[in-house]
Amino acid sequence: MHKIITMQFLLYILIYPLLWLISILPFPVLYLISDGVYVLVYHIIGYRKSTVRENIALAFPNLSDKERLIIEKKSFHHLCDMFLEMAKTMTISRKEINKRFVFTNMQTYLDLEKKGKSIALLLAHYGSYEWSISMNHHIKFFGFGIYKKITNKYFDKLVRNIRSKFKAQLITTKETKTTIESNIKNNVLGVYGFVSDQTPRWSESLYWSSFLGIETPIHVGAEILAKRYDMNVAFLKVRKVKRGYYEATYEVLSEKVQDVPNYKISEEFMKKVEQQIYESPEFYLWTHKRWKHKKNN
Repeated sequence: MHKIITMQFLLYILIYPLLWLISILPFPVLYLISDGVYVLVYHIIGYRKSTVRENIALAFPNLSDKERLIIEKKSFHHLCDMFLEMAKTMTISRKEINKRFVFTNMQTYLDLEKKGKSIALLLAHYGSYEWSISMNHHIKFFGFGIYKKITNKYFDKLVRNIRSKFKAQLITTKETKTTIESNIKNNVLGVYGFVSDQTPRWSESLYWSSFLGIETPIHVGAEILAKRYDMNVAFLKVRKVKRGYYEATYEVLSEKVQDVPNYKISEEFMKKVEQQIYESPEFYLWTHKRWKHKKNN
């Protein structure tokens, strides 16, 4: 155990200075580096290229190989941009991030806060979902981002510190239920960010649906918690305007979750993610195996 911790720390002290140096670079230089990283990641290393290719082929069977290859290459360009933008978050100013990640209808969200109930906010791995934490500059509720804990505890702490800069508190999936219950007990109203478009573990595959034309299990945990604790539910649609600039729009999914049939909210969320992908598929995170489980398995 001690040896593992030592290796984690060594990796951290080697990589952290590089991340910090990247974070202080001006954006034009940042994107020049991103172009170089793209060549390394896509053409030399071939990072998860086969997974991306398989996912795009499954999602867009009617496109030609040439059309799918264009999406593939663009998606890797965006992936590299997004990784360096994440590093930039370490030192980016409030003014700069508010200029680059614009909420088109913040009043829609603020009107939900006036209802006096906590909010489940659903997002996809699309566009710059990382920069959505800047919403905490504009809201009154406490913001909680639900994430998967990083194995390296030093990087995990770094990610938590970056998010706290934007008044967002990260909680792991295992901490979500107890955090919500504690907040209810202490009369704390919160907005809980669920990035819920990836494949759930097989043990959590409670509900099957169609996503991009393929039958697959989908995450329903956000809906279950929203119903259990009577939270309003909204979707945050992110659109990439141009390199380094994004727009985010709130769409209310339900203000009366108890009256909505089971799984309808989850279904509607996945349909909205589909719409985003069909509009501009290159900005989706294709590097994860989205269809690990299929009905015939």
